Amino acid sequence: MSLPCLDTLLATNRPVVVCARGWARDLLSAYPLAGFVAMTGNVRADCRAVRTHRKQAGFTGARGLLLPDSLSSALVFRFAGIPSVGYRDDGRSMLLRRPISKPRTSMHAVESWFYLTQTALSAWGLPKNTTTLAPELGLRLTAEHTRAGRQALQDASLGGKPFVLIAPTATGLHHGKVKVWPGFDALTRALQARGHTVLMCPPESEQAAARAQAPTALCLPPLALGGFATLSRLASLVICNDSGVSHIAAASGAHQMTLFGVTDPARTGPWSPDAICVGQADAWPEPDTVIDMALSALEESTHET
Repeated sequence: MSLPCLDTLLATNRPVVVCARGWARDLLSAYPLAGFVAMTGNVRADCRAVRTHRKQAGFTGARGLLLPDSLSSALVFRFAGIPSVGYRDDGRSMLLRRPISKPRTSMHAVESWFYLTQTALSAWGLPKNTTTLAPELGLRLTAEHTRAGRQALQDASLGGKPFVLIAPTATGLHHGKVKVWPGFDALTRALQARGHTVLMCPPESEQAAARAQAPTALCLPPLALGGFATLSRLASLVICNDSGVSHIAAASGAHQMTLFGVTDPARTGPWSPDAICVGQADAWPEPDTVIDMALSALEESTHET
């Protein structure tokens, strides 16, 4: 969801260093970054990593843009000596060079982060390449990403064949509630009964949970996120929870259906004009509803091709 922010910053022609969890390195490898610092979640270690990278790169006058609202991200940049712009949430105003109040109107996370980026550029006196958001995220993929995704399909004897990609897991809780739709087994079996190949490609840490949620689905070996993004782009349909997979699918321009039951589609739904959102913040959709909508979406996809 931060891709519009990244594209906007890169358009200033200033060096851009991304500080994020290590898995993002592969996903962003098609972007001309000046550096990538892997964050661990440990404030002391992350502060040391940012400070070391800044020193080794020889950057002067570095500025920070903090998209997360967390106190820890503000602490890391403050102790690393980087004056930063960020939202004033979580009692962190004193840690920021420019604490920004959130807009009064409700915004999608993509809109909120883009607004923050635009505000930061104004504060820094840097040019804005655009002031409007595109309806699509437009994730850039490398040739290696494409090769990895296609090779995974070849290894599963699915090269060139249609398939449905499901992601039946979601890490963490939202206000104490599980973010996983409970009907993936019924959905998988219904699609298979109608001749559709259903596969999933969870990370190693989620393989057991994925198999428990959809035991009859074909489970591919884990891929780095760039290869997984290729899979989502090649799928006839991606069906997932409101999770990281939903946003990767949206960024990849995939044909997707995202299921909601505890989160708000207006706030965290996929940023894609073609995405189908089913359910709402306080009620999961019934399996029959999802099955019917998935079959309809697959039929439309067949007609389009």
